[in-house]
Amino acid sequence: MKKIEKALAQYWGFETFLPLQRQAMECISRGTDSVVVLPTGGGKSLCFQAPAVTMPGLAVVVSPLISLMKDQVDALKECGVAAERIDSSLSVSQQNNVFARINQNELKLLYLSPERLLSGNFLAVLRKANLSFIAIDEAHCVSMWGHDFRPEYRQLGSLKELFGDITIAAYTATATDHVRGDIAEQLKLKNPQILVGSFDRPNLVYKVQPRNNITKQVCSVIDRHKGESGIIYCIRRKDVDGICAQLESKGYSVAPYHAGMNAADRKKNQDMFITEKVDIIVATVAFGMGIDKSNVRYVIHTGMPKSLEHYQQESGRGGRDGLEAECSLFYSGGDYGTWKSLMRDMPTEAYKIAMVKLGNMYNYCTAGVCRHKAILKYFGQNIDTDSCNACDMCLGEFEYIDDALIIAQKILSCIVRLEQMFGGSYVALVLIGSKDKRIIENSHDMLSTYGLLSDYSKHTVRDWIEQLTGQDYIEKYGEYNVLGVTEKGRTVLKGLQTPRLLKPVVQKAKVKLSKAVTDSWEGVDKELFEALRKLRSTIAGKKKIPAYVVFGDAALRDMARKRPASLDTFLDVKGVGEKKYKKYGETFIAAIKDYCFEHSLDMDVEGY
Repeated sequence: MKKIEKALAQYWGFETFLPLQRQAMECISRGTDSVVVLPTGGGKSLCFQAPAVTMPGLAVVVSPLISLMKDQVDALKECGVAAERIDSSLSVSQQNNVFARINQNELKLLYLSPERLLSGNFLAVLRKANLSFIAIDEAHCVSMWGHDFRPEYRQLGSLKELFGDITIAAYTATATDHVRGDIAEQLKLKNPQILVGSFDRPNLVYKVQPRNNITKQVCSVIDRHKGESGIIYCIRRKDVDGICAQLESKGYSVAPYHAGMNAADRKKNQDMFITEKVDIIVATVAFGMGIDKSNVRYVIHTGMPKSLEHYQQESGRGGRDGLEAECSLFYSGGDYGTWKSLMRDMPTEAYKIAMVKLGNMYNYCTAGVCRHKAILKYFGQNIDTDSCNACDMCLGEFEYIDDALIIAQKILSCIVRLEQMFGGSYVALVLIGSKDKRIIENSHDMLSTYGLLSDYSKHTVRDWIEQLTGQDYIEKYGEYNVLGVTEKGRTVLKGLQTPRLLKPVVQKAKVKLSKAVTDSWEGVDKELFEALRKLRSTIAGKKKIPAYVVFGDAALRDMARKRPASLDTFLDVKGVGEKKYKKYGETFIAAIKDYCFEHSLDMDVEGY
């Protein structure tokens, strides 16, 4: 571990470990199989990259996408690490060069797809190499219960046999307990250590609103992040084209990405986004799994994703550098029907699982609870705070009704009067006094709770039911999501607890700054940050690499905070390792000196 700590500082400029990184690296160092679940931005890649640098031999990394492999290898080379990849985008001569480096024991990390790794010819090459361990990235692809199952990943169960009981470490950002167990079983891991970090991303600011004027809603988010990188997700290709055309007409720097485009255009647009030639990519969920862009400052969903696993992964593409990012989701009840239609051809069992996940996603959108708490609860975790201070609910962007206790008691009483045998839509119809044929035939128009909420629409009452469900006053059970009153709900009926219920009208969002935003900008000279961002972009353009590979936003903000005057103090900047210090130190210090001279500012600011 001493060697690993030294390597972290030397190659990546980090002095400390993120949560669970040390334990994950220790597993590899002592030859223990592991399944590591860390959120996007939690430093998963370093868990296998740092040990690989310090151990004798070659570490093989299995990765599902060429773009993901390319980004990681480019970033490693920029840090001075001997890493390569072999994939179909490389020429024969380029591939031969990699083979030569493998044979000469020059490499520390080699990135491959599962198909490439398990091909006969390639196995022969690797058997001759001195392998240190095998890391499997995006390991949820192994499991049929995962949200992105890939059959070719299933074949990786043969690795233990093929490579003489080699150490295997599996990594993913999104896996429930069921998926984690399946990964370990399918890969035939031996007594693996299961390391599960918090699924919470405190630097992400979650906001959810019903969709009305989507172009206006999207523009309001973009305008809060002028000149910054953002991703906009749409459910269908035609939505991508429509939103993209609207934004282009308004002068925004934007490009589309979906499976209906030819591969060359998709790659061109993706590269423009990564190299910051455009600020915004509008895409279907086909985009992003292979994107390691660290400085995405906002992610917008113009429709509801099909599961919380997908939402966590897609929204998690924001703020990978640990700085704040806004995640805005605009949903409609119609999104539920759209996904249901798109998934109708799935096998029966898979369809049932998908519909349960879709229902959980809809509940997330409609329940009036802390967004961070709701996501953590889904993954079996909790947050020990009354306010996350990083979502629309906790930031007070919504207004609550004053008579929430009375409204809630009416709803819960109605569920009890209906003998806890009906779903949310039916309960809402009874409460608003509907003349629906079923209600009349069941004589439920004679109940004391019939019409108690006749002043409100069915949609409003239905939303309140979902909010009470999200706060654990109501539970759903059975195939038809029949409503029942929980023990916690009984305390509301007795008047011992008061839930929170949102006002039925759509409120104009009061945009507030989260703690993540205020903390990350503390002490930063924003004009200097922008000047350094332009310098970074110029260097990246000349080298034809993504800007964040030169330095991440976190490093630039720290430079604009500390204003280092010498190479020694430049090394104190977070995220600056020896290789980058030698490559770029003088250039960036010169830019900082020029700025400080022009603005009469001190350098080497202490206290940060």
